[in-house]
Amino acid sequence: MTRIAGLASNRGRNLMHLADRAPGGAEVGVVVTNDPDAPVLEAAEKRGIPTEVVERGDDESRRDHEERVVGALEAYDFDLVCLDGYMRILSDAFLDETPLTLNVHPSLLPSFPGMDAHRQVLDASVKATGCTVHVVTDATDDEGAVVESEVDAGPIVTQEPVPVYTDDDEADLKERVLYEGEFRAYPRAVKWFAEGRLDVDAEAGAVRVEGDEDGQFPVRKLESADRAANLRYGENPHQDAALYGDATCEEASVVDAPQLNEGAKGMGYNNYNDADAALNLVKEFDRPAAAVIKHTNPAGCATADSLAEAYERALSTDAKSAFGGIVALNRECDDATATQVIDSFKEVVVAPGYTDDALATLREKDNLRVLDVRDEETFADISETTTEKDLVGGRLVQERDLQAPTREELEVVTERDPTDDQLGSLLFAWQTIKHVKSNAILFADGTETVGVGAGQVSRVDAVEIAKMKAEKDAEGKSAEGAVMASDAFFPFPDAIEAAAEAGIEAVIQPGGSVNDDDVIEAADEHDIAMVFTGSRCFRHD
Repeated sequence: MTRIAGLASNRGRNLMHLADRAPGGAEVGVVVTNDPDAPVLEAAEKRGIPTEVVERGDDESRRDHEERVVGALEAYDFDLVCLDGYMRILSDAFLDETPLTLNVHPSLLPSFPGMDAHRQVLDASVKATGCTVHVVTDATDDEGAVVESEVDAGPIVTQEPVPVYTDDDEADLKERVLYEGEFRAYPRAVKWFAEGRLDVDAEAGAVRVEGDEDGQFPVRKLESADRAANLRYGENPHQDAALYGDATCEEASVVDAPQLNEGAKGMGYNNYNDADAALNLVKEFDRPAAAVIKHTNPAGCATADSLAEAYERALSTDAKSAFGGIVALNRECDDATATQVIDSFKEVVVAPGYTDDALATLREKDNLRVLDVRDEETFADISETTTEKDLVGGRLVQERDLQAPTREELEVVTERDPTDDQLGSLLFAWQTIKHVKSNAILFADGTETVGVGAGQVSRVDAVEIAKMKAEKDAEGKSAEGAVMASDAFFPFPDAIEAAAEAGIEAVIQPGGSVNDDDVIEAADEHDIAMVFTGSRCFRHD
């Protein structure tokens, strides 16, 4: 376990943050201050951290005082020294007698070293500042006098950028750099040290961090975003919200899609979320495709020889649930499709372009938001390979689910083989179910949805909902003779029994359950063809 000796002259908020977070398992074992009234003493006491006060006498030299600080630390075991607003320049009298010493400085060194960094930043009118965690090196001469050029000049361990806003004053900047910069960078540096990944060559003025390399999931993830829009509210009216954009994104996106009917009300938080889900679904297909989304789940999806036909088939899956939904198209919207879209209430339509006639038709609906996401040539190009989800206190990052199995990659596990037409339908169902919230079940006939069971905590319940939707809400469709997709394996045969009752004749699923044999046996008993993909496609957001 790494133990830290902390030196502070005032509040020691970074030290207390380290104590609370224990990065890499490191613990603050003692806090030393040169001020008997320093608030850090009370803060440390509340956490059960021992403290020492070593004041500097009026006539005491720098080195003599440092020797007494070293003496006060002799009673404690520690592997690392962390400074936090310790208002003394340290010399070799301290540094030669202690382990590695780190400091956090409130600017991006080598810019703005020394005192009053925040004032220096504001005077320089820079638009970004931050903090620097660096190795503390001797900044004194042989007589103990400070050498200004050597202050804050030790090797840099890590840095964290922070924006500077037009109306900032020193107090604003100090708090932002502390909370958005120092509270991130200092624990990171301590964690690296505790994990044995920090290699410091003080003589060469170099620091190397093992594993601090670029890649899909780098150790440090730095990014900025520009506010693209203030939204009317968030998921609910009592929640404020804003949209931020990434100017480096090359993929068709609703974030930077112009709204072509200026008189309509602006896009809201839910509109953007649902439109993004709808757009990502129709990107899956090469043929003309349409999807109608409600609460990020497909109410219906289809491909066909024409866009208008695809939309009609998608809508007829569940026209009741599609009311107030989001429409996404993967071709330029023509008037035949637009005429169908406005036949019932929709919130948003998003497509890679619109004919003049289609645009005129869509504009007949005052509050139908019409989004244009570039031309068809670049529409299906994928440039964003990861997705992110913010958590309270962190962020999840993962690869996008871009799997697209071929017929040859499917494993037939039943006595009955699926027909060529069923294989095509199974693959359509698989590409669509990737966009249904788990637990997810989807019925399809040809390349159109028949029933969708989304977001259930029981997989057999999802089957029953898809079955009910197909029987009650699908117009001119039936589950009889359809195929079924499941985003994860079946833990028990009961879902196959329910599917057989609905008339399902073929199933696609990942496989991998301890009860696969029982599930396959149930499929064989009902003369259902079943294929395994070997990978699941959960979607929890």
